[in-house]
Amino acid sequence: MPHVFQTKDITGQFILLGTGTSVGVPALGCGCDVCKSTNPKNKRTRCSAILGLPGGNLLIDTAPDLRTQLLREGIGIAHAVVYTHEHADHIFGLDDLRLFPFRLNGPVPLYCEEIVEHRIRRSFDYAFKSGPLTHPGAIPQLEFRRIGLEPFEALGVEVRPLRLQHGPNYQVLGFRIGNIAYCTDTSAVPDASYATLAGCEVLILDTLRVEPHPTHLHIAAALKIIERVQPKQAYLTHIAHELDHDRCNASLPKDVELAYDGLSLPLRLAL
Repeated sequence: MPHVFQTKDITGQFILLGTGTSVGVPALGCGCDVCKSTNPKNKRTRCSAILGLPGGNLLIDTAPDLRTQLLREGIGIAHAVVYTHEHADHIFGLDDLRLFPFRLNGPVPLYCEEIVEHRIRRSFDYAFKSGPLTHPGAIPQLEFRRIGLEPFEALGVEVRPLRLQHGPNYQVLGFRIGNIAYCTDTSAVPDASYATLAGCEVLILDTLRVEPHPTHLHIAAALKIIERVQPKQAYLTHIAHELDHDRCNASLPKDVELAYDGLSLPLRLAL
């Protein structure tokens, strides 16, 4: 049977594919109220997002749940990927990119820092070995494009990276695209990064739980950052099972909410 390609047009949307912590929610073996909840907004896959740009669909990270996330949203292709960092819950869905080169007629561009490229090359070494392939699509076809803190262009749109602290000894990237800033896996925002966040209408910000954590923001710390940035709307992501969607939202200030898997936000590129 011939293959009929299908994908939803998401141009002008910023979709949160996953909003959960590194183990997801529900967590394996856990019987807490949130893990047993029937509320779909308490079902959280690992963090990733996708933007519908004029030049195609730009993924932020390849979470281990990527295939399930894209199928759930009806999205049949990603045209490029940009990475926040190289931790397992943000890169280990990379093999799900294997089908996309058939539609792109070439490799999938991966925009990332050097440390991320090194991790991908080690973790997915089979994708970079020389020699003949047994069949088309046997391995991911990838093309690295090195980035740092300077703005760069992806799929015809300017992406502005910003540095974030992820624990005392580790740093990652956040991204500002148009009216939206995406800052996952964050324990602190360096002062120099606030200039990139200035004027954003929507801030998506890491918030793990109520209690402090050594490598992630908790609610009180996140609210201080939101107060400094002053977005019109803030959404909290990378959420653990300690936070029930409805109960937590009822306790948050106006214009601050927990994000959820599948949340779609209007993306405005011209500000």
